[in-house]
Amino acid sequence: MWPARMWKSPALLARSSVALTLTRANSKEEQQDKGWFRSFFVHTVNQRKDAHSNLLSKKETSSLYKMQFHNVKPECLDVYNNLSGQILQKLHNDPEYPCEIVGSWNTLYGEQDQAVHLWRFSGGYPALTDAMEKLLQNKEYLEYRKERSKMLLSRKNQLLLEFSFWNEPLPRRGPNIYELRTYYLKPGTMIEWGNNWARAIRFRQENNEAVGGFFSLVGDLYVVHHLWAYTDLQSRQETRNAAWQKPGWDDCVYYTVPLIRYMESRIMMPLKVSTLQ
Repeated sequence: MWPARMWKSPALLARSSVALTLTRANSKEEQQDKGWFRSFFVHTVNQRKDAHSNLLSKKETSSLYKMQFHNVKPECLDVYNNLSGQILQKLHNDPEYPCEIVGSWNTLYGEQDQAVHLWRFSGGYPALTDAMEKLLQNKEYLEYRKERSKMLLSRKNQLLLEFSFWNEPLPRRGPNIYELRTYYLKPGTMIEWGNNWARAIRFRQENNEAVGGFFSLVGDLYVVHHLWAYTDLQSRQETRNAAWQKPGWDDCVYYTVPLIRYMESRIMMPLKVSTLQ
């Protein structure tokens, strides 16, 4: 006879077999659930053989962009706008400087008392270096920068390239408000972002609202800026709602949202010096 502690009845063995099967099934389901849940937080990136700046930027131009963010003391904003407008206009019109002011704004909604300036350097890094060296010899500009420093709480800038599939930011008449939507992406996802938006941008061009799209090279990295123009906030709402009625726009949102770490939106009013009015 088997020892009592080793003997099990057929009914007990059957129950044990069922329990083991259920345990294995539950374990498998838990693994699947964990995999499904984990997919929200882990994004697989395909291996690339080239820098995203080479794959996504416009090849027919060599323009480099600089975006400046100046946080101004509230009591100094009007003085800052007047002084900056004078200096920026001179630099924009001077053929000796290989740079032009594309847009200049104050934020209405978002960070308050902020000025945003978008520069274009036709000729890439050599043009940027040339302009910076000349500015260091420009006494009027150096005096302006000294006065400006008294009005600012903080400042930062970024060097940018424009996406090949976006509109080039060209001068436009106003009045308009502008929205700068900024996306901070997960590292390694810029190519996937570009692939999705290259297909989706056509859904946002019918009302001429698409102004320009850029990605960062220096400063905060894996940052995308989309610049839009609307006649007012109501037209912005109507234009954005209309995009959801177009088959394919929902796919762009579905596939790009998981690529974003966080995002922000600024509603901006153009200054007089801005070519984007």
